[in-house]
Order: sequence, then structure tokens, then C-alpha cells
Amino acid sequence: MTFSIVAGVGDAFGVAVASKFLAVGSVVPAARIGVGAVATQALAKVSYKQDGLSLLERGVEPQAAIEALTGDDEGREHRQVGLVTATGQASFTGAECFDWAGGVSGRDETGGYAIQGNILTGEAVVKEAQRAWLEATHMSIEARLVYALLAGDRAGGDRRGRQSAALYAVQPGTGYDACGVLADLRVADHPEAPPRDHEGDRP
Repeated sequence: MTFSIVAGVGDAFGVAVASKFLAVGSVVPAARIGVGAVATQALAKVSYKQDGLSLLERGVEPQAAIEALTGDDEGREHRQVGLVTATGQASFTGAECFDWAGGVSGRDETGGYAIQGNILTGEAVVKEAQRAWLEATHMSIEARLVYALLAGDRAGGDRRGRQSAALYAVQPGTGYDACGVLADLRVADHPEAPPRDHEGDRP
């Protein structure tokens, strides 16, 4: 029901997500300063966020963290999760997620990313989000996350349509009172969120 990108650039980590689902920002994204970022979706398990970040904080690599999160979870084949740290990244899609479902992860010179989605119009959604992320290295992390999300939306996005979207990012010394929350933006319930025809943010 959702597509998302989890990424890191230097000491900043964040998640951008869109879905035909009410208030997706309250469920999917999480990030912790100095640790990394997580997205849980499909049949989301909210505890994956804090449990995943705790594993990453202890030095567990993202792929091993996914294995620990899903290992004893009887609902794992209905779930998706993406994790990113300063040194690694991983994406998981359970075999029972609704088509189209899948993900991709990788790194460039700026850091790692994990992109995943389910109930999408096709694989092009994650591929276009990946292409956009990789070409926008000159952007700030928050702008780059939105740019990648919009590229996935223009490629078809959630095949049921749009309803909500969110951006959450952290970086030391940023945000109100230097709290470290670089961005925390949510559209909870809107018929056109985000717009597929948004072209003004191209690099």
C-alpha cells in the first residue's frame, strides 16, 4: 500500500513515503541521530522501527538487523522494511506482499539508500525513485528524498491512488532548538498528495 525511500547522506538520515493509506507518516518512518533510518510498511509492524534502530545502534548491520526482526515474526511474508546506516543498507519484501512489490538498495559516494514498495503500478516506481536519488547528489537530503519520492509517483506510484505522504529526517544540530529533527512533514489525508505533475524540483 506504500512506497518509500530510506537514505543517509553524511551524518543525516531520513525517510520519504507516500501511500493510499491514511496518515502514513504516523506508521512508516523512523530515524535516530547517529544511528540510521527505518521504514516499515505493507502489513507494517510498528515495533520494527524502534527495535530496528536499537539493533543498528548496537552495531548490527542492516541485513542482519532485518534477519533479526523478521526471524521469529510469523507475519514477515506480509511485511516490507528498509534500513540504512552510515555504513550499510538493506531492503526486505515478504513473499506475500501484494503485487507489484519489491525493493532495491545500494550506495553512492554520498551514502546508502533502500527503496521499497507494494501495491505499485510496477517495478518502474522503485527504479525511477532510485534513478532520481542517484542523479540529485547536489541537493540537501530532505529535498533529495522528496525528489526521489515524486519520481516514483510520476512512474505510477501506488496503483490505488494517493492519500498521504510524509518526510522525516534527522541531523545533529538542526531543527527547532537544535533538536536534530531536520524535517518532519506530513500530509495525513488528501486526494492529491503528492502531485504526479510536480516538475519544479528537477535538478
